[in-house]
Amino acid sequence: MERKKNLVKSKPNILILQGEDTGRYQGCYGNPIARTPAIDQLAREGVRYTLGISTAPVCAPSRSAMVTGRTAWSIGSHHMRSTLLNPPRLFTHELRDAGYLVNWHTKDDFNFDPPPDFADERRDWFDDLAAGKYKDKPWLLYINFFETHESGMWADNYRKNIRPRLSDDELCDPDQVEVPPYLPDTPVTRQEIARNLDALTLQDKGVARALAALRASGERDNTLVIYLSDHGRGQVREKRWCYEAGIHLPLILRWPGVLPEGVADDQPVSWLDIAPTILTAAGVKVPETYQGRVFAGPKVTTPPREYCIAGRDRMDEAFDRVRALRSRQYLYIRNFHPEIPYAQRNRYMETQQTTRILREARAQNQLTPAQALWFAPTKPEEELYDCEADPHNIHNLAADPEHADILRQHREALIEELDRTGDYGEQHERQLIRLGLVKNRLDDEYAHRIQPLPKRWQVVPQPTLLEP
Repeated sequence: MERKKNLVKSKPNILILQGEDTGRYQGCYGNPIARTPAIDQLAREGVRYTLGISTAPVCAPSRSAMVTGRTAWSIGSHHMRSTLLNPPRLFTHELRDAGYLVNWHTKDDFNFDPPPDFADERRDWFDDLAAGKYKDKPWLLYINFFETHESGMWADNYRKNIRPRLSDDELCDPDQVEVPPYLPDTPVTRQEIARNLDALTLQDKGVARALAALRASGERDNTLVIYLSDHGRGQVREKRWCYEAGIHLPLILRWPGVLPEGVADDQPVSWLDIAPTILTAAGVKVPETYQGRVFAGPKVTTPPREYCIAGRDRMDEAFDRVRALRSRQYLYIRNFHPEIPYAQRNRYMETQQTTRILREARAQNQLTPAQALWFAPTKPEEELYDCEADPHNIHNLAADPEHADILRQHREALIEELDRTGDYGEQHERQLIRLGLVKNRLDDEYAHRIQPLPKRWQVVPQPTLLEP
């Protein structure tokens, strides 16, 4: 009996530390003013992936893909927010069937209600881990750090929930932050970015606490630690958008004795690859329905990806359909509804003061060319960006003859990928409701959110479209 127990426990534990609305602003990703010592230390002890790409620039579709191993639009969980009525099994089901204990503490925002058996426990595990109570079987422990959610940049929320937990010495100086060219460089914008970095400091403290509990448990050397985010920071052209700042995210893995230490890995990694990599590390067969690949560990048998796919669909009350493909150098974006402007009104996004400043600057003809991009009355059908030369995705190369071959290659690769996996985004949401695939949340919930923008702020007469 003892031999069998030791055999089971020889499987690695899994610790998932997920940030919310967290872009690549940690010190280990080159930010000179970030206060992220725990995350930076984790990177020094493991592998820092420099090209981790989420499948969606907003939480529920991104997390849906991570836990099911399939893109949200291939199973019907692509609209933010919607409710898939009959979701597939999660990768945690496979782990539990293989003898793992799963404790999924905090966020389960997947655009569906996870079945009760997807986890053994749903509670705070820090003290139990530190006390060594997870000894009988291998485990997966999950935690989501909410502090960095976009609402942490709102002045009232910041004063109540972020500022009291930091000393004066830990606060970010707004004068030192980097303001991307598509946002207005104003004191308010700088303050919001500084608040986000303050929240990142709190997230780092949570990471430090989790890693300290792991050390105290005696399980450090037999645990695969994964640190990642769901999508980018809550600003215009970041969260909710398939640009670099929305989908290009932090990803760090530490697995003592298996993965190297202090290495930067530039292979493209999709959030579709998280589940198959975890299952393979645990010695569990990967379901044939999964769309990702194993990217780390001793059982990597396939070459690195060429592309990572991402997509944007209805964002609460604002409809859209966008698909994107990220290669090592380029980002290709296909706008399936170019007639719909970028700057649709979204109630949540309008709460950010920077959004209002942008809209008012447009009304007064005070935008720079980079800031004006978001206010185009229509979108181009295709966008192509050289992310090495243009990391903020300002210069669209889709019409450049010198990039015609690159555009064609990415276009064809996107079509091939969507043909391979299927895309419920091709169908009207009303049809998916009639088919019984998703719950109807359009009429009783999101239709009531639609309100007109002040006339001087409107890009087009109808600033919000719930349906195409």
